[in-house]
Amino acid sequence: MKRIFLCFSLAAFLISCDSKTDKTAKTTGTTDSSASKTSTSLPYTASYTSNWNTDVSDTDLETTLMTYKNWETGDMQGLATRLADSVTVEMSSGDHLVKSNADLIKMWGTYRDSLSSVRIDMESWHKMYATDKKDSYIVTWYKEYDTYKSGKVDSASFHDINQLKNGKITWYSQYKRPMK
Repeated sequence: MKRIFLCFSLAAFLISCDSKTDKTAKTTGTTDSSASKTSTSLPYTASYTSNWNTDVSDTDLETTLMTYKNWETGDMQGLATRLADSVTVEMSSGDHLVKSNADLIKMWGTYRDSLSSVRIDMESWHKMYATDKKDSYIVTWYKEYDTYKSGKVDSASFHDINQLKNGKITWYSQYKRPMK
């Protein structure tokens, strides 16, 4: 029964694809996606921006990913070199911090020192550039496995947003879902 339904769905999809529609769109200079943008009434308007592309440098991507590697290996000095002089941090706990580079590294270093090891499984990342705001972001999704010096193991899935300006992270927002 599932195979019949799958075959029927595939056949319906193929029949619905009409090359004449594509040619018409090309000759009129419009595409289905641009037509849907103008004809769709969205329930919200983005308060920050909805104008994004992926025009973020690979150097900014490397800078961001190296902060995770620095954390994993306990290289707090390496981490410090990738942060701006002042960083705004939105922690997964809900805390909002605006700290100097030195104060942030001191705070994070104290926590990192309580761990005997950290393992990060970087699942994915996405480069995002706000064209109208001229802001670069690297969004990451990863799993982190922390082993405390007491032997306790803690693991969670994370989703982070890293904003970069002039090659340094200036804003960092973290979302956490504990793993069971």
